[in-house]
Amino acid sequence: MSGEQPGEWAVDLVVAGAGGGLAGALKAAEDGLSVLVVDPDEQFLRGNNTSMSTAMIPGAGSRWQRAQGVEDSPERFLADITEKTHGTADPVLAGALAKISAPLVEWLADGAGVPLQLVRDFSYPGHSADRLHTVQGRHGSTLLRHLYERVRRSPSIDLLIPARLVDVERDAHGRVTGAVVEDPGGHRETIATRAVLLATNGYGAARDLVEGHLPEIAAADYHGGQFSTGDGLAIGLRHGARSAFMDAYQGHAALARRSRTLVGWATVMHGAIMVDAGGERFGDETTGYSEYAAALAARPDARGWIVLDRRVHDLCLSFSDFRQTVEAGALVWAEDLDVLAERTGCDPKALQESVSEQVALATGEGGHDRFGRTFFEEPLRGPYAAVEVIPALFHTQGGLVVDGEARVLDGQGAPIGGLFASGGAAHGISGRGANGYLAGNGLLPALGLAWQAATTLSADTATPGTTRNTATS
Repeated sequence: MSGEQPGEWAVDLVVAGAGGGLAGALKAAEDGLSVLVVDPDEQFLRGNNTSMSTAMIPGAGSRWQRAQGVEDSPERFLADITEKTHGTADPVLAGALAKISAPLVEWLADGAGVPLQLVRDFSYPGHSADRLHTVQGRHGSTLLRHLYERVRRSPSIDLLIPARLVDVERDAHGRVTGAVVEDPGGHRETIATRAVLLATNGYGAARDLVEGHLPEIAAADYHGGQFSTGDGLAIGLRHGARSAFMDAYQGHAALARRSRTLVGWATVMHGAIMVDAGGERFGDETTGYSEYAAALAARPDARGWIVLDRRVHDLCLSFSDFRQTVEAGALVWAEDLDVLAERTGCDPKALQESVSEQVALATGEGGHDRFGRTFFEEPLRGPYAAVEVIPALFHTQGGLVVDGEARVLDGQGAPIGGLFASGGAAHGISGRGANGYLAGNGLLPALGLAWQAATTLSADTATPGTTRNTATS
């Protein structure tokens, strides 16, 4: 359909990406707008980055926090982001996302029917308050399923899957008027629309872009959606948008080598340690799982072992990813460290020294950790387990420059009318490299910017003098 005649729209909003973008689709529908969602992945419910996440969403000042006496605020969250990124994160976008984080999680529960709960059993690195909210099982597939089921029940949202957004059309004033969509057979159609939300994730699956922007992690396994090839980024750049923070990414140092499942950093936060292939600790594991991916990649053979015990094992079973790792047989068990060294191939002396160091530090008898780690919870005790891990790239954190209302900005810093971006298609709040990533700061821009884009579009649509036709194609 052609979008040349103002006011004659097939839909008000086209959402490209059925991950976090579904939050934007639902919010737009809630506000009375018509929506079309397109996605090239028929298996999106388990194949995109939202579905592969641990479903951790920051909400600073939420009602769950207030009910449990947790003191937090957007200002405190922003301070944590600033500290973790050493002041390199975009303060405007970070401040905007911190401000909407609590309203977002409360809307997800009330407006989208997501059964959220506040994580209190352990704290992720960099968060000074318990502000992460998640679902039972702590897996993104559960989160995405709830969003999808609500989308299916909405009469104002249509789904076109599999289909890929390949371009947008704009009028003489530069405002979006159409979304060019291509099916798997190569047939293209232009959907008349007043706005497009680029929720296509980043470029983690585009090997050439990763090698160019993220050389330190380029050789690591990519553990993300296969369609995260930078489509949204390319479309935006084609229409004069700017990009920023292209060297930022979320890595992970706890991908099980045997099963290619996520072991999870809860193991470390409950007292586990990581050693390299030879059995030696090589840093402060609690600095964060993202930056530790590059540290692991720099070790001999780019692999290592997370060493834990029965207590840590049992505490982590609340994570679906960890249970899948256990069920896949990725853990090696032994009654003592000599046997564990034999079964892992680690040097017995090095492994013994690493675990003895943890025990001494956890009991307060070891003084200060040589790497600066200050938290070990409890000493490791036999029987011991170890799981071999490799570094991974989960998703990229750089993309199109957006403002606090999720609008894509051009080279002069002005919004491109009707063009929005969220998640990995937008520039993130993780600063540079991998060191600034905080748990949940991938899902927050994915869900939060999508939600904000719909809010912005609804306000624009309600402005006197605008017209719309909500009939769907």
